[in-house]
Amino acid sequence: MKIFIILFAVMAIAIAAEETYSSEYDNLDVEAVVNNPQTLQAYFGCFIDRDNCEKEPGNFKKDLSEAIKTACAKCTPAQKHILKRFTEGLKEKFPQDYETFKQKFDPEGKYFVALEPVLAKA
Repeated sequence: MKIFIILFAVMAIAIAAEETYSSEYDNLDVEAVVNNPQTLQAYFGCFIDRDNCEKEPGNFKKDLSEAIKTACAKCTPAQKHILKRFTEGLKEKFPQDYETFKQKFDPEGKYFVALEPVLAKA
């Protein structure tokens, strides 16, 4: 019985570990992105398919649609913080682009309602 419990615990940990996005860019200096209008626009352009993606924004873009649709269910705490600061910065500095971003990833207006409270805690 103890072996079964141990095996179950190990499997649960392994499954949980697989249920997050890659943490490769979790150390991104998001403040540097948000505080540089050109960099913020480069990320935005990548995310909405307007511009080519550099490596870092391209890495985030591949999971962005799913992350928004699932209220960041598979995001690490760092990724939640990065998305929070990105959206805050975009909304503050480029409000029209923020609306374009929301329209791209949430055209029916149903995902950001669930996402915003999650990001508020990040």
